[in-house]
Order: sequence, then structure tokens, then C-alpha cells
Amino acid sequence: AVFSLIEKSFPVDEYRVREQQEALFSDDSYIVYGLKEADALKAFVSTWQFDDFVFIEHFAVNPRYRNNGLGAKILNALVQNLKKRVCLEVELPTTAVARRRIGFYERNGFFLNLYPYEQPPLSQGKKALPLYVMTSGGFVDEQQFSRMKNALLRKVYRKG
Repeated sequence: AVFSLIEKSFPVDEYRVREQQEALFSDDSYIVYGLKEADALKAFVSTWQFDDFVFIEHFAVNPRYRNNGLGAKILNALVQNLKKRVCLEVELPTTAVARRRIGFYERNGFFLNLYPYEQPPLSQGKKALPLYVMTSGGFVDEQQFSRMKNALLRKVYRKG
């Protein structure tokens, strides 16, 4: 159910192929939170746990449950319960959808850090993506951003 929602919610370059996605569950740092009602997956958040921050890799609400505040409730509960800075990637604000997504995160306490950042290709045949990183609890300085970026590249993307 999670992978199906990933496929419906994200461009193809923003997720791994199914086998690679499933292999992440063997890493103790990778945790997925789901919200179900009866047999329906309403939403999920996949995270990577680091010593001083948590990275949200994917966050999606089932289209049937969107636009009623559920995403904001989940995001705010997650940030409060994790008790660490939370970061996530967003597309550059070049489309209406990307601007809406950034606005959603800003309304929910995230800050858009305008440092250059690129998500490496997630699987063979996929493209690298220029993105921005948003953080809870305020903007990060260049040194903090560099530490986060390097941690993401090493652990999440297995680079360097």
C-alpha cells in the first residue's frame, strides 16, 4: 500500500524502484509511520533518523483524504513527537504545484533554506534533481546545512 501511494504521489525520479524501497526496511535508521482506517492507508511518512535531526524522505496523504487538514495534523504531530529538527526536500518553486507544496510546509512551521542542493539519482536510469531543503525550528546556517547535506548523501543516498 505504501509503494502504491508513493507511485501516485511522486514523480518517477523522486522514488526508488520497489525492490530498493523494500530493502530500506533492513536499515534501523529508516522508519515509516502510517495512518490506516479499516483497510485503507490514509497517509504515511518515511523518515531517516540521525543523531541531531530527522529527514522526511516521503510524506503522502491518500488522494481520497487530502484537503481536509490531515496532512498538517500528521506533520505537526510528527515534529512534536520527534523532538529533533526535521528536514525534508522540496522541488524548486518553478511550478504552481511546487509553490503550493512549499507554502504548505511554511504554514506548518518549516523554513525554506536556499542553499544549492541536488538529490542524486535514486536508481539507474533516474535523474538527479535540483531541490531545496526545508527545516523545522528555523533556518539553518551554511555549516549546519553542509552537515545535513553530507549526512543525507552518505546515509540516504549512499554517496561519499
